[in-house]
Amino acid sequence: MSHSDEIDDSSAPLIEHLAELRTRLIHCVVAFLVGMIACFTVATPIFNFLTAPLCEVLNERGQDCGLIFISPQEGFFVAIKVSLLGGFMLAFPYIGMQMWRFVAPGLYKSEKGAFLPFLVASPFMFILGASFAFYVVTPLAYDFFLGFQQFGAEGEAVTDTATAAPLSVVFQGSAQEYLNLTIKFIVAFGMCFQLPVLLTLMGKAGLVSAEGLGNVRKYAVVAILVLAALVTPPDVITQVILFVVVYGLYEVSIFLVARVEKKREEQLRADGYYDDEMDEDLAEHGDDLK
Repeated sequence: MSHSDEIDDSSAPLIEHLAELRTRLIHCVVAFLVGMIACFTVATPIFNFLTAPLCEVLNERGQDCGLIFISPQEGFFVAIKVSLLGGFMLAFPYIGMQMWRFVAPGLYKSEKGAFLPFLVASPFMFILGASFAFYVVTPLAYDFFLGFQQFGAEGEAVTDTATAAPLSVVFQGSAQEYLNLTIKFIVAFGMCFQLPVLLTLMGKAGLVSAEGLGNVRKYAVVAILVLAALVTPPDVITQVILFVVVYGLYEVSIFLVARVEKKREEQLRADGYYDDEMDEDLAEHGDDLK
């Protein structure tokens, strides 16, 4: 066999993998488009559902819940954005399955068993984070923002310009701006809730350790503070909530990584690869060096 034949034979599996990847990606795109079209047909009910936090805050203040379009094309783009978000969420299980079916043949049975729980946990944690943002953080944020309305002499939001006091201002929000901010909350918290999944998976792969995560805790605090300032609006309430939640998830991640390491150590002991006497010798030599 010539050298060129060997190159052709070695490149064949790569070409097959690339062809399979292309097929999987096409299936993912088609699934996303189907989900997007399905959500586009019911974009209005979905948008009405997304306005629930704002409506709740406005009702508590005795104001009508209403958003406006400030440009002719805004309604269309609102429907598109709702469809993009809904289509991705609908198609995500199928997309995850396609990615799993592409990766799984190259994994050992033990690796499949280790990786599959994380594949299930990832969408669950995203939904948990998105729900927390939608039902807890978003109402608090809008209550904070709407607290800066200026009121008339009677203590209620002024809607009649004939009786309005000077500088009376009430909320008339843009539907697109409201949707942008709400989606930002949902995506930000959904992604932040992936932290335990990511760090535990890295711990299982041996890329991070519980001791190492604990040692860089002070740097993690600074990084989380910067993250909270970047992904949330400039109000203290949501920034503090995001910081507390993400830091709590970081501590949970350290605990989970420690459990992973403990299980790995127990498995090594059971297989006879872990030597306690060697650890004692290393400890004694370490003390002597000190």
